[in-house]
Amino acid sequence: MDDNPMNPFDDDPNTDDGGTSTVVAPKKKRQADRDAREVPRYHVILWDSDDHTFDYVEKMLRELFGHTKEQCEKIAKAVDEEGRAIVLTTTKEHAELKRDQIHAYGKDNLEGSKGSMWATIESAD
Repeated sequence: MDDNPMNPFDDDPNTDDGGTSTVVAPKKKRQADRDAREVPRYHVILWDSDDHTFDYVEKMLRELFGHTKEQCEKIAKAVDEEGRAIVLTTTKEHAELKRDQIHAYGKDNLEGSKGSMWATIESAD
């Protein structure tokens, strides 16, 4: 150790003669700790409507969600047969944005279409 009384590191066992200190990295968090902090996930649910064609649904899903043609066809069929379908699972804020985009997408060219399709969000847990 340095005999200099002005050296603040004299009593630190982690220092060498150059006056530097050793920093120990904190231990990594366990997986359980990380899992407890995960952001809650939400589903964007698209509801069936007789005022919209399959083409409209598929086009909207491609444009708003970037789904493939096959994914769009599968979702459109599920909405028609089951009355609703999950189109995306994401964070709450992103789910709210996508729901709002569906509501703002506009009406189908189908005669009698009154506006955009209806969508909601629900917890994925």
